[in-house]
Amino acid sequence: MSEVHAVSAELPNLVTLIAERFEGYVFAQKLVLWENVIFSFLIILVLSLWAILVSRKRQEVPGRLQNAAEVLVGGLDDFVCGILGPKGRRYTPFIGTLFIYILCMNLFGIVPFMKSPTSSWSTTLALALCVFCYVQYSAFKQNGFLGYIDHLMERPRGFLAFSAVIPLLMFFLHVMGELVKPLSLSLRLRSNIWGDDMLLAIMAKFGLPGLPMLLFNTILAIIAGVVQAVVFCLLTTIYFALILPHEEEARGSNKATT
Repeated sequence: MSEVHAVSAELPNLVTLIAERFEGYVFAQKLVLWENVIFSFLIILVLSLWAILVSRKRQEVPGRLQNAAEVLVGGLDDFVCGILGPKGRRYTPFIGTLFIYILCMNLFGIVPFMKSPTSSWSTTLALALCVFCYVQYSAFKQNGFLGYIDHLMERPRGFLAFSAVIPLLMFFLHVMGELVKPLSLSLRLRSNIWGDDMLLAIMAKFGLPGLPMLLFNTILAIIAGVVQAVVFCLLTTIYFALILPHEEEARGSNKATT
């Protein structure tokens, strides 16, 4: 069975149609292999064009496009700062971009002849690894090396600080928990979007009799796409909140230095 027919369970998209038309050619097999990357870059191009149109002619009295962008950015900033506090604004560009990008990828499969790149684990795992690397980098930057190790040991104090077993056990459990986070993030997003795409493909095969169910499940897929983008970014924001020094700890360290 060829690679083109291996994805026949999904709704046909632009890449698979081109690959079927030129089946047998080497470039057709490459198209199927890079299918998710192609749609991911297509979404990047669309979002880049939108950003250019919004920022090119900014006005004091915003038009509809600029007003929608400002409402979206303001809402994302309130969302992040509501969890991380005012200092969390430095992470709004990363988390906000992540939300918009994932949301567009989730909903892209509903557009005729397009596909949701987040239905592939390779895409969601890459996103989760970006989150993982940035969270660990922020932990080192904000806490320092010793502070980060102290965080992984759950900050043992008093008797616990002198017992080697419990801090080492907490260190091992915390490290394992950090390594599991990219897997849980990526698999949750991929499984939900892939399930919605498969369900829409099954409903589409019923033709006109299945049209009401197809429309109903399309609405559910839109809701699920929005919810999954929110959940991914909410968990990302919580990961940042867990590794950043809290105000009580900052006061304690300041008292210790004085």
